[in-house]
Order: sequence, then C-alpha cells, then structure tokens
Amino acid sequence: MMKKAIYLLMGLLIGGVAYGQQEIMVSQYMFNGLLLNPAYAGSHPYFSTSLLHRSQWVNFDQAPTTQVFGIDGPVLNDKLGVGFHVTNDRLGIISQLEFGGDLAWRTPLGAGNLALGVRANVASYSARLSDVTIWDENDQVYTANDIQGQLVTKFGFGAYYNTDRWYVGVSVPVIYSLDDKIIFDVNINPNYFTQHYYLNGGAVFDVGYNVAIKPSALVKFTPAAPVEVDLNCNFLLYKRLWLGAGWRSGDAIIGMIEYNITPQLRAGYAYDFTLTAIRQYSTGSHEIMLGFDFGKNIDIKKRSPRYF
Repeated sequence: MMKKAIYLLMGLLIGGVAYGQQEIMVSQYMFNGLLLNPAYAGSHPYFSTSLLHRSQWVNFDQAPTTQVFGIDGPVLNDKLGVGFHVTNDRLGIISQLEFGGDLAWRTPLGAGNLALGVRANVASYSARLSDVTIWDENDQVYTANDIQGQLVTKFGFGAYYNTDRWYVGVSVPVIYSLDDKIIFDVNINPNYFTQHYYLNGGAVFDVGYNVAIKPSALVKFTPAAPVEVDLNCNFLLYKRLWLGAGWRSGDAIIGMIEYNITPQLRAGYAYDFTLTAIRQYSTGSHEIMLGFDFGKNIDIKKRSPRYF
C-alpha cells in the first residue's frame, strides 16, 4: 500500500512521471549559496567546500534523497569565481546524477560586490517506468520504455550582490536544457525541465557582544505551480554556534543548527517537521552538512565567523 501511495502522490504532484521535483530542495541553502546561484562562486577570498545529505519524508517508501558536493573560490585576483558541484538526486522511480560547473564575473559596486554567473550541467537521467502500477493502461507516458542513463545538458544564470552584512540574489538554475531524448510527446511538452526562478536575500545584525541575528528569505517560482516562500531566522552565539528556525509555505517548519568546529571546519543539521498530510506516513526530513574552507595567507578573521 505504501508503494501505491507514493506513486499516487507522484501522479498527483507531477501529472506524469517526468515532471517531478526537478530542482533539489534543501533547508540549509543560506549556508550553501552555490546550491541556488552560480553567481555565488568566488564570493569569499578562499576556496570553500561543502558536502550535504538530505533524507526527505523519512519512513515514506521511495521518498526523495539528495547528496550534493560543491567547491568554489576566486581566481584572477578575485575578478572571477569558479565552482564545481556534483548532485545525486532520487525521487521514487526517477534519479539524476549531475555534474556542473559555475563561472562568475565579480566587480566592486558601492559597499559590496556584484557578480553575474553562468552554469553548465550534464545530468545522467533515469526513470524506471516499468515499476509503476498504473490504472490507465493506455497512458503513453507510463507504457514507455525505461530510461537508463540518458544524458541531458542544462544551462543556467544568476546574479548576486553582497556586502559584509547583507546579500541578495536572483537565479534561474536551468534556463535551457537539451532534453528532447526524455520527452514523450514534444508536441504537448517541448521541454522536460522547466524554469525555476529564485529570489533570496538576508542580513546579519549584532544584537549583543556575543550574539548576532541573521534573518533570510527565499522565494521560489515556476510556471503552473504555486509560489513557495521560505522564511528563516538564525542566531549566532559566541561566533561559533548557529541556532535557527524556518517556515516553508505549504510544506514544513524547520529547525537548524550549525557549529564552527574550527575557523575552517563547520558542521550543520536541519530537521523538517512536515505540515502536510504526508506527516501521517513520515517522521519528517533530515539533513546533515559538512563544510571546509581552504586558504593560504588569508586573515583568519575574514572567515570566522562565516555569515553567508
């Protein structure tokens, strides 16, 4: 029954197997800006890495799982930022293994820096269509052959502005994709991957000698779907410990913690308490993150604490 439930849910959400959760969803994006925006690459004067694992809707059969590795840093005297990321994303019968590169052009502007970035990804896309229990035997989507390791090329764009105390960014991770090999009827749906538009921003305020507060927000929009809003607030204690909470519209309440083990090494955890009917089957979502910052001859104070 649980397998039938997940397939029914997928059908209701996506209206077809190929139109699921196309962009990864994570809760600790405010500490991993490269996940949302290629223009974030090189926004620090050192190379930074992060490794993240997310288990969504725990106990729900074939629920989404995501793993992401990313690295970025500045080159050419901080005029350019470069980044690289690997993403493994699974949702039910759909899976993607993606490799991507980011390039950001950075220039001083006012009290901060403006960056414009581009992204190019190559994804290996698979869908086990034969595993689906169907009610409509004439549905050409579900009667198609399995898709195994089909390569898809995707391109994206972003802009990012930051100062020492606040930031704002806008991005479209996939503007265009070469995905005709996984389209079942190009006359109805000329593209599989649709544009997802992200607008996010945040700031840091000192409220005491050893306390800072960091509110942030993310607005996500894609055609033919409701606008989704994330509101978050994190507190930094003694320049080492982040404690925070968030709300995702129509989805979950989130608790977060991140600890700066050393000025270079940090670890984080997030728990999503689901607000939808899925909570009848799931105990929530878990997310863990590790990050390490490299740097040679960099003032240690520039990366301790790390605000964005």
